[in-house]
Amino acid sequence: MAEGYAALFVSAFLAATILPFSSEALLLAMATSAKFDALSLLLWASVGNILGSVVNWTLGRFCLKWRDRRWFPAKPAQLEAASGWFNRYGVWVLLLAWVPIIGDPLTVVAGLLRVRFWLFLMLVAVGKVARYAVLLQILEAV
Repeated sequence: MAEGYAALFVSAFLAATILPFSSEALLLAMATSAKFDALSLLLWASVGNILGSVVNWTLGRFCLKWRDRRWFPAKPAQLEAASGWFNRYGVWVLLLAWVPIIGDPLTVVAGLLRVRFWLFLMLVAVGKVARYAVLLQILEAV
């Protein structure tokens, strides 16, 4: 059972970083199984996804010189779009870090714009935990 939680953690971590990966399918599959506790699933998925975003923030903060590399988590057009969101809505846009396509670049841009780490962590955590909690609640209601 511990291997399942570890797999969910890795899946959620990768989904927030350099790979086009999704953790929701694994989370929902595990939640439908009687083997896993919903609160533990929420915890492991959230922590993995948040830590993946911390990697993105670090890349934006310290590794922007590699932004043209294929493995960098955000393409130039995505960085430009995310910068526009930041200029328009401020740091509150980090509550949307869970949104596919725009979320990862937002976290990279937060590092690039030197958003204070603890503020970044708080806003990203709220959005990501809420997303997984809503998914689990929807599944429970069905």
